[in-house]
This record gives sequence, structure tokens and C-alpha cells, in this order.
Amino acid sequence: MIDTDIDLVIFDCDGVLIDSEVISARVLIAALARSGVIVDFDHFRNHFLGRSFPTVARQVREDFRVALPDDFEAAYRAELLAAFGHELHPTPGVARVLDRLAVGKCVATSSSPPRVARSLALTGLAGYFGSAVFTASEVAQGKPAPDLFLHVAARMGVAPGRCLVIEDSVTGIRAALAAGMPVLRYTGGGHLAGLQPATDAADPLAGVPAFSVWDMFFQMLPALEVRPGAAAGEGTDADGGTIGG
Repeated sequence: MIDTDIDLVIFDCDGVLIDSEVISARVLIAALARSGVIVDFDHFRNHFLGRSFPTVARQVREDFRVALPDDFEAAYRAELLAAFGHELHPTPGVARVLDRLAVGKCVATSSSPPRVARSLALTGLAGYFGSAVFTASEVAQGKPAPDLFLHVAARMGVAPGRCLVIEDSVTGIRAALAAGMPVLRYTGGGHLAGLQPATDAADPLAGVPAFSVWDMFFQMLPALEVRPGAAAGEGTDADGGTIGG
């Protein structure tokens, strides 16, 4: 169970706030194929999901023993942002949660700063977070290391144990657990359709509560919903951070 004594909700971006991972998978799989690297969607989900692009590129080079073109990253990012421009949407119902959240909120993502900024702007979510958006580029090690989440907690002035992380990827969940933060797994993105929950008791993810629709969020954590008559975000600053933090 998640302790309801939470002061900050940390949202992953891709696959949590925005339903982007199916688009990302399609674009990256096609780009890799043009370089002679053949992977399928399951490989993307199992090996690339939740990781920064430099980490993915390094893994591709090591696993497939291939030298990607010098312009591979730039070309991939340009193609992806073009696809986002006419395909990207927020995950259904997430805006209602952001509207009613009674505690601080921020974003912690493996995406690059330009990509997350563009994604939040395209989907109309940027205003919910202001400057409270943090990326793996700010820390030495990205997810599954705890560095990003601990960095966020320090910047937002909240103890790690009072931060709730919402993640979709195994990589992100492992990072949150390593940071000593409670975590929920959101499984409503298109990339996780049909995914079966972990059932092996020895798997640390088996004990992570999951939900597939945002309407379930406040059912699971009613203490985090704004009180009747109070303004959403009461007790937080304009950027989603806690007052006095």
C-alpha cells in the first residue's frame, strides 16, 4: 500500500503523461532498420523503454556491433518530433488528475529537454508544471539509477519518502524504488496494452500497485485529491513545487 502522507507527485512523461511510446517505437525501429539493425516492438519495450537516447544508442552499438551514422540521433529526433506534431496526445484523463491534485507535482523524464518541452506544449500540459520539469541530462546516471529522482526531491525540497512516483517502465520503477520512493505503475499507455502484471513474488515489481485508467488514481489515493471548496494545487507554488521547499 502507498502511504498517503505524500507532499509531491513525480510524473514520468513518456507513457504516463503522454501516450508517446508507440510513436517512439515505430520511429526508432524504422530508423534502426535503415542502419541494418532489426528489432521488434517487444525488443523496444524490454530493452529501450524508459532509458535515455544515449543509453539506448550505446546498447545498440554493443549488442549489435554496429556503428550508427553520426547524424542518427539528430535525424531520429527530427522525425520523432515531426510525428509528435500530428499524432501526440495526453493519456486519457490525466488532465483531470492534474486539475484535482492537492499536493505538489513535477516531471522527471529520460527524454531530452527539447523533446519533453515540445511534448508538454503539444499536449497542453506544460502549464501544469511550469519550470518543474527535470531530465536525465541533469544527473550523472539516468534511470534505473536513483540519481534523477533524488535530484528532483532535493530541488523540490521534499524528502524522498514523501514523494510518489508515477512510472510506466520497469527501468523507471527500479529507479524510484532505489531512491526509496513509493511508486505506482501506470499501464494505460498504448505500448503496454495486453501486458500481464508480474506475479512472481521474488520479482520486486510484483508488489508495485498498478492502474490502467486515471480515474483510478484518486480511488487509490483519495487523500491526494483537492478538498471540496479548495483550489486545486492549494499549498503549492506556480511551478508545481511545494511552498517553502
